[in-house]
Amino acid sequence: MIRIQKNREMCKLPLTLLIVWTCFLIGFPYVKARFVVETNSLSVTSPDSIKGQYTSAIGNFGVPDYGGTLAGTIAYSTENAFACSEFGSTDKFKSRPGGQPVIVVVDRGGCYFALKVWNAQKAGAAAVLVADDREEPLITMDSPTEDTVAADFLDNITIPSALIEKSLGDKLKKAIGNNEMVSCKLDWRESVPHPDERVEYEFWTSSNDECGVRCQTQTEFVKNFKGAAQILEKGGYTLFTPHYITWFCPEAFLTTRQCKSQCINNGRYCHPDPEQDFDSGYDGKDVVLQNLREICVYKIANETLARPWLWWDFVTDFQIRCPMSQKQYNQDCAEQVIASLGLEVQKIRDCMGDPEADSDNQILKAEQEAQVGKGSRGDVTMLPTLVVNNVQYRGKLDRGAVLKAICSGFEEEREPAICLSPEMETNECLTNNGGCWQDVKANITACKDTFRGRVCQCPLVNGVQFQGDG
Repeated sequence: MIRIQKNREMCKLPLTLLIVWTCFLIGFPYVKARFVVETNSLSVTSPDSIKGQYTSAIGNFGVPDYGGTLAGTIAYSTENAFACSEFGSTDKFKSRPGGQPVIVVVDRGGCYFALKVWNAQKAGAAAVLVADDREEPLITMDSPTEDTVAADFLDNITIPSALIEKSLGDKLKKAIGNNEMVSCKLDWRESVPHPDERVEYEFWTSSNDECGVRCQTQTEFVKNFKGAAQILEKGGYTLFTPHYITWFCPEAFLTTRQCKSQCINNGRYCHPDPEQDFDSGYDGKDVVLQNLREICVYKIANETLARPWLWWDFVTDFQIRCPMSQKQYNQDCAEQVIASLGLEVQKIRDCMGDPEADSDNQILKAEQEAQVGKGSRGDVTMLPTLVVNNVQYRGKLDRGAVLKAICSGFEEEREPAICLSPEMETNECLTNNGGCWQDVKANITACKDTFRGRVCQCPLVNGVQFQGDG
């Protein structure tokens, strides 16, 4: 085994996989990938000595409160500063009656970022700020999805987290050490642009279903999000586009067995071997062909039937009927699914072109070009990646979390009904009535939950409009 140290989170890769990935990364369409760290605003409101606006990097796990804000008091435990072990109490950071939510600061290092957040969440934290241990530009805290132990708690992280600069972390910890009350507000309202009544979003994925936890996560997401996606698309509220990453084989390796089995069109479009085993199972080119087929299903369904949402039906049906584990991941099975959806199989074949031709495939060429970021948009370098209104989504690939991010991309007051459904409410009114006015005896409250957070709004009860500021 070869060990790779990245951002102090240890991971392991089999030597064969490392060699394959090294080969393909050398042939990546753009060697100097430009990864954009997505941020949210952090305002320290007290004490006056550190009051001001700061930037934090959104963690790529948990549930960022896209479209909303979270105000609270900051806590720091010197006894468990790294939060690599449990805090010993399930209510250590739980807000008290009449109190604000507790946002916990933990130090970077010693264990996975996600484990720190999980331990703080179990102790009642409403959010976590990870203080960097060096002066450097902010990075994105990613999830350790290939770790089987981490996989047990990743899906259960439901609070937001962010990385803050060392200088800010030092200031917060010093103020807390001086017994000062430290308050702040996290703001995600501008994390996703919301210019108009339509949201454009992309999902960068792969048809490979043998890559462990990441593949399982993508499969579950597509299955669970399909209904919401089709409601939004059929109503004209969104413009969805699926995308697939491919690599090319360096010219010096075109005649090698690796490139011939992992690539089509003479090394132009490649994918790593699904099982990391060149002697058995499926080849990388099988994945490239299925990815291309899925793009063509989207394209033909849109052009001939004006029903681009059939992509969701095709992908979910293919996952169920044609898995690699049952040796059904092939053209015949895929075309049976295509026919069952009322699409012409020959049109899909024509769209895919000849994989043996020593020439460009215009569809896959466009996919490679789309991977490269332009302007403020970063390169797409990870799978899966969700892009909402040209901004890469950060957080758990979960139906509710993603739907909230998409809903935050609509101009305010122009959101579709699905964004205003009870399941999208933040439930902030459950704690201390959200800080709003209430009449306990009459069971009347000014607190109203929305997907953007709670608002204090004087209620209308039995035709009587209450007056005031809520």
